[in-house]
Amino acid sequence: MADSKHQGALAEAYAAKRPEEVAALYDRWSQTYDADMSAAGYRHPTICLALLARHLPRGAAPLLDAGAGTGLIGEWLNIAGYPQVEALDISEGMLAQAARKGVYSALHCLALGGQLPFADDAYAGVISAGVFTSGHVGTEGLDELIRICRPGGVIVLTVKNTLWEVGFAARIAELEAQGLFTRVEETRPYVSMPGEADTVPSRGLALRVN
Repeated sequence: MADSKHQGALAEAYAAKRPEEVAALYDRWSQTYDADMSAAGYRHPTICLALLARHLPRGAAPLLDAGAGTGLIGEWLNIAGYPQVEALDISEGMLAQAARKGVYSALHCLALGGQLPFADDAYAGVISAGVFTSGHVGTEGLDELIRICRPGGVIVLTVKNTLWEVGFAARIAELEAQGLFTRVEETRPYVSMPGEADTVPSRGLALRVN
């Protein structure tokens, strides 16, 4: 079981209503985030790395870690052979921790959900672990990720069931029917943090942009 401090921070994150609330919370949490999530057995980065490695050749560049936090997955992407990864996160505090790991080629303090200042087809792949969840980003974040990922590129993301069941699944099906991407893999639902009580399951998706 994760400690009560971590449970409180996580509950606050899920309850946040405005982007500035989310940013402030993660700024406060940034110093202990890695240790807290390790204690909770956090699985999203591992699942996302596996999906990306299965569907995007090593060496593909550049990648965008959208919702990078402290850079948990950035370290592993570097080890796994993805040499150029940029980080995007709403929290300056989290990005400061990510910068210390020395694995990102650029850092962008931005919120998902609105227009992003990147060119069409800018990235060979996008990875977004633990972002599409309660109090964070909903279906409004999808369109821009598709726009900035080049044809043939791969978007890997996790989606909490609370979002999946209230419109996210339908939106994914709609965008796929429009021919914007092909759903190349969808995991079975899994608990992202076994160390947390009453955790709502999530699923991982790999989408190949058309």
